Amino acid sequence: MILIDKPYVSDFLIKTIKKNKFQIVSTSIARSLILDDSLNWISEKKAINILNENPNTPIYSNSENAINWVNTNLSSSKLPTQIQIFKNKIQFRELIKEAFPNYFFKGVEFNDLDNLSLESLEFPFIIKPAVGFFSVGVHKVDKPSEWPSILKKIKFEIAEVKGLYPDEVINTSQFIIEEYIEGEEYAVDCYFNKKGEVIVLNILHHIFSSGKDVSDRVYTTSKEIIENHIHKVESFLNTIGAKTNLKNFPIHVEIRIDKNGEIIPIEVNPLRFGGWCTTGDLSWYAHGINSYEYFLYEKKPNWNKILKTKINKKYSIIVLDNNSKYKETEIDYFDYEKLLSDFEKPIILRKIDFNKYPLFGFLFTETSFGNEKEINQILTSNLKKYLKIIN
Repeated sequence: MILIDKPYVSDFLIKTIKKNKFQIVSTSIARSLILDDSLNWISEKKAINILNENPNTPIYSNSENAINWVNTNLSSSKLPTQIQIFKNKIQFRELIKEAFPNYFFKGVEFNDLDNLSLESLEFPFIIKPAVGFFSVGVHKVDKPSEWPSILKKIKFEIAEVKGLYPDEVINTSQFIIEEYIEGEEYAVDCYFNKKGEVIVLNILHHIFSSGKDVSDRVYTTSKEIIENHIHKVESFLNTIGAKTNLKNFPIHVEIRIDKNGEIIPIEVNPLRFGGWCTTGDLSWYAHGINSYEYFLYEKKPNWNKILKTKINKKYSIIVLDNNSKYKETEIDYFDYEKLLSDFEKPIILRKIDFNKYPLFGFLFTETSFGNEKEINQILTSNLKKYLKIIN
């Protein structure tokens, strides 16, 4: 079963739903986003009955906006509790703290940030909303002197996204402060099957431009990334699945792997793969895996076979967030053709209305080994070269 909600649903996901005749819940929002009457639409009442009668029915959502629908209509099921454990980062840390006894974290109310006592904190640390999305309000604080300016940025970012997402997706009333772990960050799309076993569908390296960078600009996957990490990632995720009794449950996980190879979880995003139909779609272009079909049909990738043909290639998602410091009212247009000319092999370009959301779009690319310069350039770009500013 598919539950569609704002802000975005890709053509690839819609085609997948249509081809497989997957049941799709006929909410008013889903109908406004998908105008095709030939899909296998089912009423909300029928969907609720199916999920109540068979709680292990696989359900996938393209967006965390749909959490509200789950909480409202499936309150007697285990889904709302499972979602809340993962969505609230403080609750998630409490859940796994026995496995990471030396990992520091602390919850703090937003209203208390002005009077935050820095003496009790170890630097550097990461601060972010306990319920968040898209790196909004996420910052690394290296030393006490940085705190006043970072607090000012947090307040500005919160004001910028106010009203864009429901409270189930971004709720800035509470923040989590946690220690900063040196290492490389990865994003994982996976699901837990009916036996509770984890099935990994993709692993992406979340690349940063510097130690201070916390943005979502570039995620990259490749044969080497999958091969180097899949076994330890599977082992780690099975531990989380066992703690929460997950079955027929898709998640998008962000982790950090330190210099000793230890995996530290950052966050777990329930009922979906990467937001805005990103990582779920990229699996098809990068690995020939339709993640939505694999989950709903409970299929497992044959990685040995899949990766034989993916030699010396990297596949990336580039998030064109507006870090130009220009307000949307100052921007005439974004030059997408100029952007495409800077890449060896663009795969998919998705344009987003920057007047509605603080980003210009998403670009999927294929890059040959040795040509990583194009990725590094966009990673550090403020995107001003692509903007036409209103005079």
